Amino acid sequence: MARKKQVLVTGGSGFIAKHIILALLDEGLSVRASVRNEDRAADVRAAMNTHARDRETLDARLTFVELDLTRDEGWDAALDGCSALIHTASPFPMAQPEDEDELVRPAVDGTLRAMNAARDAGVTRVILTSSTVAVTGTRLPAGRHRYDENDWTDVHSAMTTPYAKSKTLAERAAWSFVREHPEMKLTSINPGLVLGPPLDSRIGTSLELIERLLAGKDPLVPRLGLPVVDVRDIAQMHVRALLRDESVGFRFVGAERFMWMTDLAKVLAAEYPDRRVPTRQAPDWLLRLFAIWDKSIKGILPTLGHETPVNSALAAEILGIEFIEARQAIRTSAASLFREGHVS
Repeated sequence: MARKKQVLVTGGSGFIAKHIILALLDEGLSVRASVRNEDRAADVRAAMNTHARDRETLDARLTFVELDLTRDEGWDAALDGCSALIHTASPFPMAQPEDEDELVRPAVDGTLRAMNAARDAGVTRVILTSSTVAVTGTRLPAGRHRYDENDWTDVHSAMTTPYAKSKTLAERAAWSFVREHPEMKLTSINPGLVLGPPLDSRIGTSLELIERLLAGKDPLVPRLGLPVVDVRDIAQMHVRALLRDESVGFRFVGAERFMWMTDLAKVLAAEYPDRRVPTRQAPDWLLRLFAIWDKSIKGILPTLGHETPVNSALAAEILGIEFIEARQAIRTSAASLFREGHVS
């Protein structure tokens, strides 16, 4: 893909998306970012004015458009003059909804709306932000110990949460669309728990987990684990996938390593020994009891005790990613939360 082309990034005010926008700008590309309102556009522009290498040309290379994933209006104008689409927009709640369609329908419909709009506009290059939850929600066969890009979450499994189902079905819909329209060139990026430094005071749901641990809001942590990755690596994965034709047709798992929540908490406790960071593990029965009243707990019950180590070798091989160590991503997240005043 030639430089100096314009890329549409959906969900432009998100934690990951802002890092992608910054990486694109630093590569010399122009960006049109979709946002829900003008206030969010101002936030993104301020973040880029703080962090971008070339700020003199920023006004010309960074523009905004209001888009709604649930509506058809505005997509033609948003994609006009663009050479590629990076679709990051998708709901990511802290608590799982009672009705899974609240997540599944907008994720799937929004992805297909973006894919159709791109095709109609003659934009054939698409990078989709998916998730490791679209990979790891199944049982590994005997003899295999890590998940990779060939694995798909079983959406009918009892351990599949509405969020995991939404990401899996949305990604599957994108790949089905490409099979029906072979002129489309798709790559998906499947991050784990994305940590690292936010570019401004707005933090994503993933960093709220670190904030909660630092604040000592819970006396115990669940028997839960996730693959962990730094947001800067995920941004680079998107940009390198866009710039490297050999990435077309691939899914890329993005994670440095799998970590149990207790191990993640111990990193924070060691870094901030004066804080009451919970490091003891809660028994599963206690969480099931609390889940009667707390929806955020209810949402994690299906994945308690499910170990999901992943293999990110393909990202290293094709995209040349050397992942930042997960413990460093945790420390950087915490330092950023203190700096921005999210934790006192």
